[in-house]
Amino acid sequence: MRRFIVVGHRAPTNSDFTLDDLAGGAGRLDVLLRCVTAAFVLSHAIRRDTELLLFLQGPPGPARALRFSGEELRYLNPDERSTGALVRHALLQPPGPERRSTPGIYVADLDRRACYARAAQQGPLIYLKEGAPDLRLASIAAEPNFVLGDDQDLTPEEEAELSAFAPTLLSVGPRSLHTDQCITLVHNELDRREAASRLHS
Repeated sequence: MRRFIVVGHRAPTNSDFTLDDLAGGAGRLDVLLRCVTAAFVLSHAIRRDTELLLFLQGPPGPARALRFSGEELRYLNPDERSTGALVRHALLQPPGPERRSTPGIYVADLDRRACYARAAQQGPLIYLKEGAPDLRLASIAAEPNFVLGDDQDLTPEEEAELSAFAPTLLSVGPRSLHTDQCITLVHNELDRREAASRLHS
């Protein structure tokens, strides 16, 4: 299983946004929706070996976590508007512990530390950060959790919080890329490694 955690710094924590302004009034929710597409959508299939957690910490608060499970995911199309509708429906759920909104999409009231702690129980945390060692040259343990910012880097406070879980720092290359592009490159690298492993087994 591959897992991605994306911190949405301004993404709304309730459903009070319009699907016609995902890049503005919805706190750059468009960035996170592109991450959903990058994480799961193949040419004619959905990646079933992937989970994505969107950590929403914009207004009105408190923070909420949306978990997408590829094993169960349905109704996902490769366009921002329909994915935005799925997110808005999830945010209609009442506050509290994790509950299912639609097949494969879960919502919970969690803080960042709780998100990292749960992920660390499943596999190592890998923080994708510009200037870090190259992913292609690194050994990747099983069940990795890749942590990324949205269109903003993690703040020093957020990085300090993440550092408590001893993440490995890696990058996907020498240029600054969008978060969804980073997810695509991670998938591509791991796909290649899996294909090579099957070839030599």
